[in-house]
Amino acid sequence: MAEAHQAVGFQFTVRPDGVDFKLSQEVIKNIYLSGVTAWKKKAIQFKRCGYFESFICFYVVIDKGGVLHFLSRDSLLSYHGWIFESHGKMSTSTKVWLCLVKMFSGRRPLLYSFQASLPRLPVPSVDDTIHRYLESVRPLLDNEQYNKMELLASDFKENKAAQLQRCLILKSWWATNYVSDWWEEYIYLRGRSPIMVNSNFYIMDLLYVTPTHRQAARAGNVVHAMLQYRRKLERGELAPLRALGTVPMCSTQMERMFNTTRIPGIETDFVQHLTDRKHLVVFHKGRFFQVWLYTGGRHLLPSELETQFQRILNDTSEPQPGELKLAALTAGYRYIQTKNTLKKQVISLDAIESAAFFLTLDDEPQGYDPAKTNSLDSYAKSLLHGKCYDRWFDKSFTLISYPNGKMGVNVEHSWADAPIVGHMWEYILATDCFHLGYTEEGHCKGDVNKNLPHPTRLQWQIPNECQNVIETSYLSAKQIADDVDFHGYLFAEFGKGLIKKCRTSPDAFIQLALQLAQFRDQHVFCLTYESSMTRMFRDGRTETVRSCTSEAVAFVRAMEDAGATNAQRLALFRKAAEKHQNMYRLAMTGSGIDRHLFCLYIVSKYLGVDSPFLTKVLSEPWKLSTSQTPQQQLNLVDINKFPKYVCGGGGFGPVADDGYGVSYIIVGENLITFHISSKFSSPDTDSYRFGQHIQKAMLDIQALFKPENDKTAQNAKYVHLENGKKHI
Repeated sequence: MAEAHQAVGFQFTVRPDGVDFKLSQEVIKNIYLSGVTAWKKKAIQFKRCGYFESFICFYVVIDKGGVLHFLSRDSLLSYHGWIFESHGKMSTSTKVWLCLVKMFSGRRPLLYSFQASLPRLPVPSVDDTIHRYLESVRPLLDNEQYNKMELLASDFKENKAAQLQRCLILKSWWATNYVSDWWEEYIYLRGRSPIMVNSNFYIMDLLYVTPTHRQAARAGNVVHAMLQYRRKLERGELAPLRALGTVPMCSTQMERMFNTTRIPGIETDFVQHLTDRKHLVVFHKGRFFQVWLYTGGRHLLPSELETQFQRILNDTSEPQPGELKLAALTAGYRYIQTKNTLKKQVISLDAIESAAFFLTLDDEPQGYDPAKTNSLDSYAKSLLHGKCYDRWFDKSFTLISYPNGKMGVNVEHSWADAPIVGHMWEYILATDCFHLGYTEEGHCKGDVNKNLPHPTRLQWQIPNECQNVIETSYLSAKQIADDVDFHGYLFAEFGKGLIKKCRTSPDAFIQLALQLAQFRDQHVFCLTYESSMTRMFRDGRTETVRSCTSEAVAFVRAMEDAGATNAQRLALFRKAAEKHQNMYRLAMTGSGIDRHLFCLYIVSKYLGVDSPFLTKVLSEPWKLSTSQTPQQQLNLVDINKFPKYVCGGGGFGPVADDGYGVSYIIVGENLITFHISSKFSSPDTDSYRFGQHIQKAMLDIQALFKPENDKTAQNAKYVHLENGKKHI
């Protein structure tokens, strides 16, 4: 979600000195280590889950001529032709392929059953990548600027690209994924700026339903559901992640969901993942408590967890000196020097960093309330940054519990992307509401065990100089948080159902609406980032879809041209939507632009090769960063039968100082939620204003699909958005 901020703002800090031979040794060494890491992962997975790369797994198939062929499962899953076919028009070859995939998937495959058979992410050709790149920037540059960019690209392709490309191909042969380890290290872990707002993202609770208004009870059920999920995850008992319910996707990111912390370092952080952790750390009113999650060899029951959390809520002790804002260290600039001064607190600090996850029992109610203006905005900002000292931003995720029973999650981004956490969150909400449940009084079901040992206060002796650093970190984090201009609203005029009747992709529809809204807001077009996934490949993460295309620009200009007819606009819309869909498909199947260029840039730095073209590409600002949060990955709840049990989605902070971050979630057939962020300090942006532009753009595009004599769209009264005007 928030990766675009790091993608344009990272600094390459590993550039070895010396002659070319030594530089070449350095890149070969790095590629070698990438492969070693990948093979270590395989060994660990085999030890834990009992699967490993199978070189002899194959199937016999017969072609039309009656010739026998050996088809490995790897090659079977390498077929991506289905994704380029029109919806509802599946070819015979794709039907046969789907039958083979289903046939050899087994009746009840485990989470990691397909992991060893997923194909490797292919390295695109330099010619294709540069061609697509130049095509993507053409609508954003004038003729002189574009000609200069063409010259830079041509010089790079002729003089430097071949050497860099060979290194990437070598890495793709040796490592399981030529992008992911460098992406994690250089985009996330080497960043020295605050991860609060700039990198971490959030996910909301159910919009319309609060199962219980008792804070301790809700936390008890949710934590218990998380422990159930963790156990299934560790045993590989969850169903494999699949596209279309059939095509396997990579599950590697899920391995580090629990027992994981981002540990600060001098030049780079690292992700510490431990085996089964048996405790949780809870923050409440400036105090840290350790809560054991097991008793007698089993998980604590929801009622037992409720008892423990209620004991913490009832505790009236005061924070120790320096304890109140200690977590602000994780909100500000990376804090390795300060952490070194806390070595005497190794037991307490280790308790936090080794915990299964971090829980905050907040003391201010939040949540969406239609009767309260700005309630969604306040809720989102609380999840995104809170008070800047009441979330441990370095934990894989911080679970946040509010006094009115609402919940939410703040997620550290380096270890995984939003769909992975969304998968877990869907399981939690469904288990909480439909399996565990509550008593009539709102308590967790089950007997209350009052003999459990009380939660333990973590002890701190924080030196004065460290307290000063904590305060400095807090003030810098607060400045960032106060600058976040957030607006969230629920678009209920229509949803996926109507868009599909228009015979177009819902994602393309929304992306073109965002382009129209952006132009109306800023009066110029800008480089636009949409996150796509590459998890059909082993260890895949994301790729960028550059949504501001020449076709999209032509459509937007027609919408703003009073002389254009609706028929002309609709034709341009369909052309732009098809272009967007094709780009999305290319990104998903390993033929994107930005990850390839990013890795070429990394190799160039290792080799000491200066490339004005790559430097220019990697420094381009993404003034509009967008992401769709997936919904109904598990299909545990029928939202047609239970329309109130829908999640509000999630969002992230502003990517550029003078740009917008937009996350959207398509909820069922009739609702789309938008999460918009920008900065108050920018005189050019206003999140509420941009939300109005999005709403009008959505309705204006919808009107194109109506008969000309239907004046409904022209006379429609826009629903009142739930935010006030921008205040600085």
